[in-house]
Amino acid sequence: MTEIDFYSGGGDKLHTAYRLVAKAVRQDLKLMVYSLDAAIVERFDKLLWTFSPVDFIPHCRTGNKLASVTPVVLGHHYGELLHDDVLLNLDIEYPPFFSRFQRLIEITGTTPEDTQAARKRYRFYKDRGYEIRHHKLGMV
Repeated sequence: MTEIDFYSGGGDKLHTAYRLVAKAVRQDLKLMVYSLDAAIVERFDKLLWTFSPVDFIPHCRTGNKLASVTPVVLGHHYGELLHDDVLLNLDIEYPPFFSRFQRLIEITGTTPEDTQAARKRYRFYKDRGYEIRHHKLGMV
């Protein structure tokens, strides 16, 4: 069964996602970062290039010929899933294919709308019998 981790209290949602992705890559995990909102995927892609002047997180988009050998794949559609390690959801809805992954990471943003959407996703997973770990992060 998919392990589900919710992270809250980390401030900016994309910055929190960057830190979690960097940690997972250091642990040699493969990640798919997903949102139906192409603009969010684009913003996160740019953040991966600019967040740290000394760190580089190898990443590409779904459909790229290097996607099968790249640790982090970004997409607003899932098409052909390349691995089943970790799915990081940046969408407001639950990803319909999340159960194919060993682990799902959800991040609660700071806006009321984002908090409400995260609560809805939390209830969805809980109602289906998933055990959920909640991590409260300090504001950074």
